[in-house]
Amino acid sequence: MSQEIAVVGSPEFTTGFRLAGVRKFENVPEDEKETELDDAVSRVLDDDEIGIVVMHDEDLDYLSRQVRQEVETSVEPTMVSIGGGAGSGGLREKIKRAIGIDLMDEDEQGDNV
Repeated sequence: MSQEIAVVGSPEFTTGFRLAGVRKFENVPEDEKETELDDAVSRVLDDDEIGIVVMHDEDLDYLSRQVRQEVETSVEPTMVSIGGGAGSGGLREKIKRAIGIDLMDEDEQGDNV
């Protein structure tokens, strides 16, 4: 069974993904994020058909401590946050957390030999 991608965020954020063919999404308008974002994220985390959840970096700040911890420790579905200028440092940490190895550190050690 193939799994779907889901997008959670403002209608402006989700529209591009929907146009690209993403069928699962949770629209949470900016003025409702403090009250509605936790529920939207919980719904996609509980959906067995979803394998990847995409959110904007800045929206993570609206999550309660409990939901944010679920997001940060979730293996399936995998949470991917984009934007916010996190750069490769954020991606590096996500990869390290997901597979348990810092791939860039391995490369640096190999270069020094």
